[in-house]
Amino acid sequence: MDLKSNEPFWLLKNGLVNSYPSLKSNEECEVLIIGGGITGSLIAHQMIKDGYQTILIDKREICNGSTSATTSMLQYEIDIPLYELIEQIGEKGAVESYKACSDAIDRIEKLSREIRSDAGFRRKESLYFASKKKDVNWLKKEFEARKKAGFKVQWMEADEVSKKFGFENTYGGILSKQGASIDAFRFAHELFEINIRKGLRVFDKTEMIKVEYHKGFNITTMDSGFQIKAKKIIYCIGYESTSIIKEHFVNLKSTYAVVSEIAPKQGKRVDRTLVWNTDNPYMYMRTTDDGRLLIGGGDEDFYDAKKRDALLNKKEKEILKTLKKIKPDYKFYTDFVWAGTFGETKDGLPYIGTHEKFKNSYFVLGFGGNGITFSVIGMDMVSLFMKGKKHLLSKYFKFGR
Repeated sequence: MDLKSNEPFWLLKNGLVNSYPSLKSNEECEVLIIGGGITGSLIAHQMIKDGYQTILIDKREICNGSTSATTSMLQYEIDIPLYELIEQIGEKGAVESYKACSDAIDRIEKLSREIRSDAGFRRKESLYFASKKKDVNWLKKEFEARKKAGFKVQWMEADEVSKKFGFENTYGGILSKQGASIDAFRFAHELFEINIRKGLRVFDKTEMIKVEYHKGFNITTMDSGFQIKAKKIIYCIGYESTSIIKEHFVNLKSTYAVVSEIAPKQGKRVDRTLVWNTDNPYMYMRTTDDGRLLIGGGDEDFYDAKKRDALLNKKEKEILKTLKKIKPDYKFYTDFVWAGTFGETKDGLPYIGTHEKFKNSYFVLGFGGNGITFSVIGMDMVSLFMKGKKHLLSKYFKFGR
C-alpha cells in the first residue's frame, strides 16, 4: 500500500539521514518489531531500555512510509471530542485517554532533551475554533468537559481570536495550553541511531511474508528467504495492518497537506500555535521550525493511491480557499504538496494489545490525528505487557471492544 505521494516535506527537507542494511542471514531475538516509522522507533527505544534483544524490520527504507508524510502535530485532543467520547465509553476511559495523550507530549519533550534531539520539538498552544455558528453550542460543551477534566483551557470569543491570531470569520473557540510540534521523521532516525549503539538491530527493505507460530516463539520468513526467530512480535505497521487483520476495525482515509515557501514574518502570529477547526473534515495548521506554514485537510475515503493522488491539485485549492477565508491577507506560495493515508476508528482511539489470531504478538496501531502520542502511550503499555502486567487503558484500546 502506498502511504504517501508526490513531495512529502519531511523526506525532502531531511534527505538521507541514515542508511540501514537489509537482512542477509537468519537471526534470533527476544523481540521482533515490524515497522520502521515513528511508532517502531519509540517501541524499539522502550524495548532496548527494558533490556530485550531487539530486531526491527521494514519493507521500505526506514521512515519512508507514513512517517515521512505526517504533519507531526502533537495534540492531547483526540479526533472524537471529549464530551462525545465520554458518552461512548464512559467518563473514566475518555478522560484517562485524553490525559494519557497530554502526558505523552511531556514524555516526548523529556525524551527529546535526553537524546539532545535536533528534531525541532517546540511547545505550542492549541486553538480549536468554530468555523460555523451552529458549531458554537457543542464546542462550548466540549470546553466545559475539558475544563471539568482539569485541562488548562480558556474560551475565546470571535473578536479575541481575531485580535490574538488575526483570524477572520470564526465564531470563537477553545485555546489549550498543551500542545507541541516536532519533525517526526528526524526524531525517529535519531532514536534508531542511539539505540543501534545500544544493541538494536535494524534492517530495511526486508519484507515479512509469513509467520509460523510455536509455543513460546514465532518464526518469521522474509521475502529474501531468511528467517527471524523471536519470542515476541510487535506490529507497528499502522494502516497497513488492514492487509493482515481480516475483520473491519478501521476506516482508511486520505488526507492532503501543503507547505508554503519560507516566510517567518507572515506566520509569526501563529508560530506558537496549533490550529484546527470544527469542519468535517477539519482543517489543521501549524508552522514549521524553518518558518513555513503547513496546512492540511480535505480528507476523503481511501480507495487506492492513484485515485488519492489524482485529487492533489483540487485539494490544494480547497485547502488554500479555507486559509483565504480566515486569513485573507496571507500570501501563500506553495512549495510542497502531498497526500497521505491514515485510519479513523469509531471512537478515535488506537488499537494497542493482543489479537486472538496472532500468537506471541502485540499490536501498536495509533490512528487519527494522535498517532504519535498514541505510540508513546504504547511504549508504556507494551513494556507492561512484556512483564505480564495490565495497563489502565488496555480495555479501551483492545481489539473487539
